[in-house]
Amino acid sequence: MTDTEDHYNMQPRRKAEFYNPPNHLKLKVGNGGLTENILNKAQALLENNSVDFTPLAEMYLDAMMKGIEQARTPSPDLNKDTMIAAILFPGMQLKANGGMFQYQLVTQIADRFIQFIEVIDTIDPDALEIIIAFHTTIRAVILGRIKGDGGKRGEELITALIEACHRYFEKKQQTR
Repeated sequence: MTDTEDHYNMQPRRKAEFYNPPNHLKLKVGNGGLTENILNKAQALLENNSVDFTPLAEMYLDAMMKGIEQARTPSPDLNKDTMIAAILFPGMQLKANGGMFQYQLVTQIADRFIQFIEVIDTIDPDALEIIIAFHTTIRAVILGRIKGDGGKRGEELITALIEACHRYFEKKQQTR
């Protein structure tokens, strides 16, 4: 799959930036690998994680909704990139944390959401409708406690969101 296929056959207008802060612990301890035993214990800890993801996910969904509300009624001093970032950042956090809490479907939906945000120029009413659909879908997965990939239903949800994004871009192409 090429970069444009990942982004609904559109060229990304922005790319989510990842920052690697200095690892102070590594600087103190030094370089070297981890033993197989430590890696196995860490993997087991991730797989058997019993922490409830709901409060953390709700925090990110609330932050996303605040960004959505800003986009609905933007203030004149708020530029479009700041507005988009207010919606994008919580989506990135949901993508990053979903799998750690066994919510792979959240990670997959958030990934497609990020790809959508990376290619839109501005948040027009149609884009806002799709953004809200992503938000609502992720929230439904969290509240329904749908862990894993969601099976056939999860696949259908992602397909419906992808199709909505493609329709959005087709409509945009027609109005140009």
